[in-house]
Amino acid sequence: MNEPFQPAGGGLRTRLFQIIFESDTPLAKGFDIALMAVILASVLVVMLDSVEPWHAAYGDLFYWLEWGFTIAFTIELAVRIYCLDKPLRYLRSFYGVVDVIAVLPTWLLLLVPGTQTLVVVRLLRVLRIFRVLRLMQFVGEAQLLLDALKRSTRPIFLFLFSIFMLVTIFASVMYVIESAEAGFTSIPTAIYWAIVSLTTVGYGDIVPATPLGQAITVILMLTGYSIIAVPTGVFSAQVIRSLREDRYSEQACPGCGHDRHEKRALYCLRCGTWLDEETQDPNAPQTDGERRT
Repeated sequence: MNEPFQPAGGGLRTRLFQIIFESDTPLAKGFDIALMAVILASVLVVMLDSVEPWHAAYGDLFYWLEWGFTIAFTIELAVRIYCLDKPLRYLRSFYGVVDVIAVLPTWLLLLVPGTQTLVVVRLLRVLRIFRVLRLMQFVGEAQLLLDALKRSTRPIFLFLFSIFMLVTIFASVMYVIESAEAGFTSIPTAIYWAIVSLTTVGYGDIVPATPLGQAITVILMLTGYSIIAVPTGVFSAQVIRSLREDRYSEQACPGCGHDRHEKRALYCLRCGTWLDEETQDPNAPQTDGERRT
């Protein structure tokens, strides 16, 4: 699938557009694969440079490698803009914004020290692998998950609101029971403890000291075990619903009234009646369901 952009006029610009924005030729695929390899290499350099022993031993090498990657990506971005008919449209797109952000941190380093670690956003550019490897058919599955997430928004919001009320009640009780020496210095701090206990994470930085506080903690932990899977169940149910709607049609059979057929089905699963009456062959033999109607 090609990018939704058009090349500017001119043979050179069109040729560059075909190499950079398309993947139908070996040269275009080779360019995209090489670009992704360079992106991964640049991110690896940033990661290695963050390790103190490696920075002390190879800091200068990493510095010049980073500038080399930045210059290469800047030239690539300039060529992309050069060969497009509407470059501003590209710069406002997702990939355009990522490409700009990928080169800005190193150039900003000249003005604002400490921004070099932001170049890890270059890893987002590897998303072009969906175009190179022809995996765009997974967009449908991604849309299915998004639909399920939208349907789950209201019940999940209600669940989170109930959880917030629950942890606020427990936190308020623990703030009254426990002392500041145990870590319960305020209700917001107690809310942090309640969330940690409810999710069974248990950092251990705030620990109840009284027997009553410990008993309440046990109740809160057991409550967390019983309700922590509720959002997962809600989302899973919506995914199953979306899968069924994506696969099945609600068209009722004109013969028997059965309304659960696969979208590509031509005949009724139960009685064999032709589902689309407008395209039915009048010379075709009738089924039992058609005779009854």
